[in-house]
This record gives sequence, C-alpha cells and structure tokens, in this order.
Amino acid sequence: MSRVVAGPFNRIEGDLEVALDIKDGVIEKAEVTTTLYRGFEQMLSGRPGLDALVIAPRICGICSVSQSVAAATALRNLAGGRAAANGYLATNLAHAAENIADHLTHFYLFFMPDFARDEYAARGWFGPAVERFKAVSGGGSAQFLPMRKRLLEVMGVIAGKWPHSLAIQPGGTTRAIDVGERVQLATLLGEFEVFLAQTLYGAPLEQILAMETPEELDAYAQEPGGDFRFFLRLADDLMLSRLGKGPGKLLSYGAYHTAESSLLPAGVMRADGTVSPLDIEGISEDVAHSWFVRTGDRPWDAETIPVAEKEGAYSWAKAPRLDGFPVETGAAARLAVAGHPLVQALIARDGGTSVRTRVVARLIETALLVYSMQGWLRQLRLKDEFCSHFALPEEASGVGLVEAARGALGHWMAVRSDRIERYQIIAPTTWNFSPRDAAGVPGPLEGALAGLDTGGFGAKSAALQHVIRSFDPCMVCTAH
Repeated sequence: MSRVVAGPFNRIEGDLEVALDIKDGVIEKAEVTTTLYRGFEQMLSGRPGLDALVIAPRICGICSVSQSVAAATALRNLAGGRAAANGYLATNLAHAAENIADHLTHFYLFFMPDFARDEYAARGWFGPAVERFKAVSGGGSAQFLPMRKRLLEVMGVIAGKWPHSLAIQPGGTTRAIDVGERVQLATLLGEFEVFLAQTLYGAPLEQILAMETPEELDAYAQEPGGDFRFFLRLADDLMLSRLGKGPGKLLSYGAYHTAESSLLPAGVMRADGTVSPLDIEGISEDVAHSWFVRTGDRPWDAETIPVAEKEGAYSWAKAPRLDGFPVETGAAARLAVAGHPLVQALIARDGGTSVRTRVVARLIETALLVYSMQGWLRQLRLKDEFCSHFALPEEASGVGLVEAARGALGHWMAVRSDRIERYQIIAPTTWNFSPRDAAGVPGPLEGALAGLDTGGFGAKSAALQHVIRSFDPCMVCTAH
C-alpha cells in the first residue's frame, strides 16, 4: 500500500488535492481536499441585505451569474416578492449563456486535452486527438474561443458586463432590451447554433435533441464529423461508461424559471431510477472531517467558524448531505430528474452516472439551452417592465436555489434589523467534492475514485484525471 497526494491539478478553478491509498495500482481510498478557505459567508454577515448582490457574484468568475441569481432569488423569496415577467426571461438568457460557455469551456479546454497525453500514444485516435485537443495548440480550442466570446456578448446586452454584473436583481434585470438589441441577440444565437451544428455536433441540433435511447446515440456516433462524435468513439474505446460511478442519488434544484414554471424541474432521482420532489429540509452539512467548528447541521442554523487545527479534518469544504446521504449534482442530474429519456437510459444501462454520461449530458443540455434561449427571446414583451420593485423586510429568511453549470447552488440568508444575520452557501463542487462525514461515508468524488485502476501510473494516471474532471472541479466555489 502506498499513499500519494495528487495535485495541485491544472485546468481547474482553484486548488485541489486528492490523497490516494493505492495497492497494486488500484485506488483503495481517496480523500479530497479543498485547500482554500475564502470566508465569503463571514464577509456577508452584518452587512445590509442588498450587499449580497455585490459580494456573492465575486465568489467565482466562471459562474458569476449563477451566484447573482442565487443571491437575488434568496432576497426575492425573503421579501415574498415576484420578478417582472421580462426579468425572469432576461435572467434566463444571461444564465443560460454563462452555463453554455461553462459546458463548452470544460469540454474544449479542461476535459478533452487529457486524451492527447502520451499515455494514449498507441491508440488509433491519438493523432487526431493531439491535433484537435492538445492544450494550447489544438485546433478545437482555436475554433471554440472566438465563438465563446461571441456568446458572452449576450451578457453585454443584458447584464452590461461579465463577470460580476449588478444587473440581476430580486425584481428582474436592471436594463430593458429594445428591438434592435433583440435582433442582435437573435443573430448571436443563430451564429452559435451554426457553430454547434457544424463543429461540435456535425449534425443539426434537432438530431441531438431527438435522441432518446443509447442505441440512437451509438448510431449517431458512427457517422462522420463533429467533436461530440469523436468523444463518443474514444469514450467507448476506453470504456469511460464504466469509469467514475456516482453515489447513486442525483439532485437538481430546478433551473430557468418563469413566474409560473421552470424549464428543468427540481427533484431527486434515486438509484432505482425513481424521481421524487425535493425537500430542502433534508439538506445538512457535516463538518466531522472539515476544518470548521460544529454549529447547526442545517444551513438555516449553521455558522461558519474556521478552526485550522482539528484532528481528523482534511478539507476546507463541509460535507453536504441530503437525508443523510451524499448526492451527485450537475447536468446529468438535471436532465435525469427532468426525465430526459436518453440520460435516464444511459444511467440505467451503466448502473449509475459515469465519466461518459456526465459529458454526454453537458453537450445535450447545450443544445437544449440554445433552443430555449431563442424561445425566451421571442417571449419578451419589450414595452413591459423588466424589473419590479418591493421593499425588504427588517427580519426574514429566504433561500435561493439555482443550477449552475456544475450543479445545484444554494444561498440561505437570514436578515435581522436590516442586516444579514447569517449567510450559508452550498455550491455544486461542495456537493461533489465533499469530504467524509461523521459516519465515514465518502463524498461523491471520493467514492467514484475508489476501485479505480491507475494502470501503474499512480497519481499521473489519465483515468484519474478523467474521473476528477468529469465532475468539473471549481474549488473557489466551495466558498466557506
């Protein structure tokens, strides 16, 4: 038995370390360490409630809009108000643009470059992988980055800038869109759809959205053209569907709301495939192996009190649990909870989520969001208000639950005497990269790494990188 520490990892947000107990090349135990304490929850405490709209987006430069939406939603729920109809739609447009950019940044810049590693030099697809996806020099990123820039111009029109905009408010968005800007946004989305069809999918978006079974996905993969097809073929060659199994339970807070409904519903999918409503009262955070003092277990009651010296602790992340169990969150969870037939079928066929399914789900969700954005744009009523106005109460509590690209993001806020008394944040990476709890139950990534054969490469194994990156770590978002 040997113990090695992998990290810090490149091509992620923040710093991550994973301690591995390896025997005969197989990982027996993994401990995931969030190495950075940031103190955002403490920064928010004692400030006026609306300060959350300024400070919370600074948690992350990748999912800044998601943090804005979570803070604004918590304030709206705290006040019992409702956003303007246009405000919901404009927020959805900005939020979806950010999440699409995140999905494809992960695919082209973070995840796929690992297939250009020398470890795969004997594979038949290695040469094309190097040409297309090698970090810095790959042709895929050279094509994607200009389109990413164009996509983020959506943010310029709606939110003024990205990241860290102040445009997302409890009542909607601060700026109305005129006819010319609607045409501008439609043009941007049209250009992006062409890029997706020609470069990523090698097929019309309708074909991607129509696939409902693993057999249809396999048939699509055998046709020529598109980076998605290239991934599917190498994923099957490396059997990535057997790699990085999740904990069995999937969580989604629901995403892209209007006043009446949401594009993707909230819920929990269990290991047997059943989907049930989400009861947020079942959410808790355990700190048995975290460098924090134990206060309340529920985010409504908890405080964030760091303690740098603590026996048995190995992470600055708390350990979120739903009804006492670890859960996985992300695009696969969102689409599975929403009843997407292909994603549900892949999870059932593979016996759980895997490296392959997580990537498939992100790329399918990308097509879904582009179509949805075009619909939201058409629904805007340009003569109506984009932001409603209401006062915050002096004392109240509220929660803002949204879906960042990486998964479920929640802000719990309590206001007393016009000041924030308590602010707790549980980010997607906190769920997926959680340490063990008091019962010794590992977090989702820790469980997914157990049993992984490193092929003698140990901490340098490409398979290890695939599993970790399939969860898309963003350690700065574990914001305690």
